[in-house]
Amino acid sequence: MRIEWINREALPQAVTSRRGFLKAGAAATGGLVLGFFLPGSNKFAQAADPAKVYAPNAFLRVAPDNTITVIVNRLEFGQGVQTSLPMLIAEEMDADWSQMRGELAPAGEVYKDPAFGIQITGGSGSISRSYIQYREIGARARAMLVAAAAEQWKVAPAQLRTEKGMVIGPAGQKASYGALAEAAMKQPVPATVTLKEPKQFRYIGKPTRRIDARAKSTGKQQFGIDFKPANARTVLVARPPVFGAKVARVDAAAARAVKGVIDVFEVDLDRGARGVAVVAEGYWPAKQGRDALKVDWDDSAVEKLSSDKQLAEYLALAKAEGGAVARQADVSKLAASAQRISAIYEFPYLAHAPMEPLNCVVELKGDACTIWAGTQFQTVDQEVAAKILGIKPEQVTINTMTAGGGFGRRAVPNSDWIGDTVRVAKEWRAKGHAEPVKLVWSREDDIKAGYYRPAYVHRAEIGLDAKGEILAWDHKIVGQSIMDGTLFAPMMIKNGVDGTTIEGMGEPYAVPMQLTVHAVKANVPVLWWRSVGSTHTAFVMETLIDEAAHLAKMDPVAYRKKLMGEKHVRHLAALDLAVAKSGYGKKTLPKGRAWGVAVHESFNTVVAYVVEASIANGAPRLHKVTAGVHCNQPVNPLSIAAQVEGAALMGLGMTLPNAAITLKDGVVEQQNFGDYAVARLSDMPQVDVHIVPSNDPPTGLGEPGLPPLAPALANAVFRLTGKRLRKLPFDLTAA
Repeated sequence: MRIEWINREALPQAVTSRRGFLKAGAAATGGLVLGFFLPGSNKFAQAADPAKVYAPNAFLRVAPDNTITVIVNRLEFGQGVQTSLPMLIAEEMDADWSQMRGELAPAGEVYKDPAFGIQITGGSGSISRSYIQYREIGARARAMLVAAAAEQWKVAPAQLRTEKGMVIGPAGQKASYGALAEAAMKQPVPATVTLKEPKQFRYIGKPTRRIDARAKSTGKQQFGIDFKPANARTVLVARPPVFGAKVARVDAAAARAVKGVIDVFEVDLDRGARGVAVVAEGYWPAKQGRDALKVDWDDSAVEKLSSDKQLAEYLALAKAEGGAVARQADVSKLAASAQRISAIYEFPYLAHAPMEPLNCVVELKGDACTIWAGTQFQTVDQEVAAKILGIKPEQVTINTMTAGGGFGRRAVPNSDWIGDTVRVAKEWRAKGHAEPVKLVWSREDDIKAGYYRPAYVHRAEIGLDAKGEILAWDHKIVGQSIMDGTLFAPMMIKNGVDGTTIEGMGEPYAVPMQLTVHAVKANVPVLWWRSVGSTHTAFVMETLIDEAAHLAKMDPVAYRKKLMGEKHVRHLAALDLAVAKSGYGKKTLPKGRAWGVAVHESFNTVVAYVVEASIANGAPRLHKVTAGVHCNQPVNPLSIAAQVEGAALMGLGMTLPNAAITLKDGVVEQQNFGDYAVARLSDMPQVDVHIVPSNDPPTGLGEPGLPPLAPALANAVFRLTGKRLRKLPFDLTAA
């Protein structure tokens, strides 16, 4: 770890070498900055060169006015990291919360995820993987500030204490952190620090309102889509209607005639496709110009998938022999079982549809590339941009912009939207232009030409004895692999099975399940979607367990607890909490309402839902959701509640009519919220979130609230109608 006395604003946009960083730091003033090296600490990455020196970057800035700015190594796109990560530092620094600020980190070596070795926001890991990291930064900063005060006052550091941004001496001396910052930077960085015990926490675990709430609620927050350098040009791209197709012929005369259109040219796109870029002075002329294009597309070399045919193929595979065995079990008792469950489940492609469509600004100057984007994947984006331009990754600067949602769409192994912007900028420069370009995706672009949660089919054959005990379970899953062809494939695909395809299957229940996967190829780009594999596996597991409970003539909560046993204490605690707080089994529901229950673990967090639902106008209506959440040590309960509420609504969205992406002859049939359903405010039920107390290190929370919602609602529908729902989105007429 090392510290430098610098003014961040005085730094050049890209400081890529240790010497350059130190030279810039020596010439500037402005605050205490802490940074550190992270060579080879990543258990997933390949072995690092022990001699390599990683360029230090600031994590913490203490200004003379006592404000403390925490550099957040994640993307802020609604999950609240600009508050929760500063809370960790403020806790160990004994800072004054009113003086804390959050700032998103640019791409940088030290901002890489301590576990993954790349800069990433995903896997619900912002808090869980930076919990100790950020607390130690705060503790080291506090120690250095104390050492500086001790030196000034000629006392031992042990005689000093800290409180709300002040160091207090034995004789009543007081010095603010801002006043001590310059002296503190000259102190050695302690090799080890002692972190607080949970009983000492002042901020961690306390409901804390978000630092960025006022800016967002007043419209002052700048999102990526708001950012545009004064001389930048706006670009829209005409994309082929079939994935991977190319331009056969283009007539751009009408587009060039639109006022404000500057240029029109063909450009390479993600996955080998080719499109037509329209460069204009602003979004509206770029859109009008693109609308005026006449393009003939060549799709002769690519598959033109249709959803009905794909479903038929998936259903056939689900009934066929073969496939990759993910888990083995004895299924010989199926034939002689007293009771049998035979079920086919169907899940469609899903679009991410974040509220803020994709956008990116790229500026090329000499051998340097500067990018402004709300990205989840800075390290990967750097590599992709550098490869396109024929430069080194360190010559690519990425400024992380606040984003309006993502749900995985901003973390693409191909960096499709970043790469497309860089390709446009490269072609733009080749034509003799120097202005930056801002590529904007319309809502239609992203829904029709983006990446999707894969479509899946599940087939389950379950044998039970006369009392409802599960004797054998033969299960098959058919669908595309998300990880195939990505940098995560070596660690996530084992024996032909993508771990994300089967996550959530079986556990936490003691069931003898044989699990087989048919991984298929299709000309539809697929990507993780909020909660990844659990988007479908939780629905299958929790509705089938509920069905088994019914055959066993047992209460569905009691049946689940019996199958869990005593080993799964966190599941039991979350389920018991949701049940107790909901009044399940004790209070009488209004006529026409029924309970539904589901519990699921994803990203090491357990969420249990007890819901109240009814049927209105032939469709399910969700009235109330009671959540029991076990995420170990809660950092900010307000953020936890917000994440669960948002995830529950998104999970409900999966059940709504038209919540599906379908294709015909290779073309996505949906294009906007008029024909692709997302949950709206009018769909929002009452959601009460309750957190299981724990002092263990926190687990993930951005995604785990989504998976159990749909099955809990489906289980309530069964109690209301006697129908078992096997498809998403819901259709009671077909059940």
